[in-house]
Amino acid sequence: MASRREFLSAAVIAAGAVALRPALALTPLPPGMQMRAIPSTGERIPVIGMGTSGSFEVDAAGREPLKEVLRRFVAGGASVIDTSPNYSNAEDVLGDLMAELGLRDSIFLATKLAADNRAAGEAQFADSLRRLRTDKVELLAVHNLRDWKTQLALARELKAQGKVKYVGLTHFRDEAHDTLADIVAAEKPDFVQINYAVGAPNAEKRVLPTAADNGVAVMVNRAFDDGRLFSRVAGKPLPGWAAEVGVSSWAQMFLKFALSHPAVTVVIPATGKPDRQSDNLRAGSGETLDAAQRAELIAMFA
Repeated sequence: MASRREFLSAAVIAAGAVALRPALALTPLPPGMQMRAIPSTGERIPVIGMGTSGSFEVDAAGREPLKEVLRRFVAGGASVIDTSPNYSNAEDVLGDLMAELGLRDSIFLATKLAADNRAAGEAQFADSLRRLRTDKVELLAVHNLRDWKTQLALARELKAQGKVKYVGLTHFRDEAHDTLADIVAAEKPDFVQINYAVGAPNAEKRVLPTAADNGVAVMVNRAFDDGRLFSRVAGKPLPGWAAEVGVSSWAQMFLKFALSHPAVTVVIPATGKPDRQSDNLRAGSGETLDAAQRAELIAMFA
């Protein structure tokens, strides 16, 4: 099964998206990051998180801007960071920077099991802890349903040992949604991570309703549809009602769309640029979109 990172070979699209997303003024963040509850415990987490695929896969020179990305992330009231041993050196970079900046206690840290058997999963998790410079993680999810029965059982054992607080399942492709929904209904993990965007809303059919019905928190990846959404709105103004919901950029609008689905708990846009981080965080404040606003956006991308 292809990994999420392999699928992100749409780097040309993503690079174009960066060019189409205008430079942003570094104005102060609005107060009051929204919080939503994890259904299995009631613990509340900020609605805007951060992914690390691509953005934290950097060399030594690329680490410097990530320090400011992390500072702004925490200062803006966010905490959820998602990574994976499959994302090249992202765990190493994140672990080093959290330690250098003294931020580990401020982070809801999520990583994954991406192994093909029990022994490999155990070794991989131990290595993830070493790379992340921690002795536990808040969320351990089975990456793209890989060997999911074995790895989910292992994650639950690690949870019982206190090394993991929550367990989950992930995927990033529409063709896996039905299988993922079936497993979520049967296994009821604490979290499910799935791709969902205004231009790619397939998760609404089964995954999101199944998660809601079974008390499973939803973490959304690919809310920008790998940058394709920016290409589709190039040169287009925001809807006239954008200011009413506190939106000043298309990035915020796309994140607000994902968050406006009642099943969604947190969205994890990846960025390695401080100004993009500030922009993304603004989507966590203010009003969410109502049904009419959602419908207008959906019609734009149908």
